[in-house]
Amino acid sequence: MDVAVRTVMLWTKKRQAEYVCVRDVHGVMRSLRDPELLEIHHNAGMVTPDGMPLVWLSKLRSEPKSGRVCGSELLDAVCRAGEAVGLRHYFYGGKPGIPETMIQKLRAKYPRMHIVGFYSPPFRSLTDEEDSAVVDHINKSNAQVVWVGLSTPKQEFWMRDHVGRIEGATLIGIGAAFDFHSGVIVRAPKWLQNSGLEWLHRLFSEPRRLWRRYLVVIPWFLVNATREQIGLFFKPKV
Repeated sequence: MDVAVRTVMLWTKKRQAEYVCVRDVHGVMRSLRDPELLEIHHNAGMVTPDGMPLVWLSKLRSEPKSGRVCGSELLDAVCRAGEAVGLRHYFYGGKPGIPETMIQKLRAKYPRMHIVGFYSPPFRSLTDEEDSAVVDHINKSNAQVVWVGLSTPKQEFWMRDHVGRIEGATLIGIGAAFDFHSGVIVRAPKWLQNSGLEWLHRLFSEPRRLWRRYLVVIPWFLVNATREQIGLFFKPKV
């Protein structure tokens, strides 16, 4: 988390246009089936592991300092770091009413936080004219960080298409963090998060929406990771 926050703060200080993918198992497996989405991750300024299975796999693959960097906690950490320097935040995403509630709660936690705007897009795709108007609004706000709360892979495609168009801003896709910080969805207890079972809590919270993601994707991930690990084990050493 410290490395992620330092990186974001450096980009914002330099007004360097970048985007960050906060990635869970579902997103990793989806990328394997979608070359365009995979390329988005390869071109990202930073990809962080959101989920203990990815952290464990990273440690297994000789990355001992890997740690979980999930969207909701990254938002908290950047808000804290940004208070001292007047970091300018913009929020893009969430259902109507969600950004307003989230912003109210964030301001209570971080009274010196500088929020310069928000936009809750309709479920449909924006027209070119609507999109240009939103980009113009964000640019006029002089935002340094744009927090993107859309579902995967919608938010990744949005960041790819808008990095650079939103001048000098870092775009960070944090998905469900909008719901967590607004209080619409309650996060799992810490012990579940640390044990890699937060997905189970979310499954019971939203079974109709998430059953396929977790009950199909997780076994698929385990099979692929095991197969890949066996291949690495038997790979001839050069």
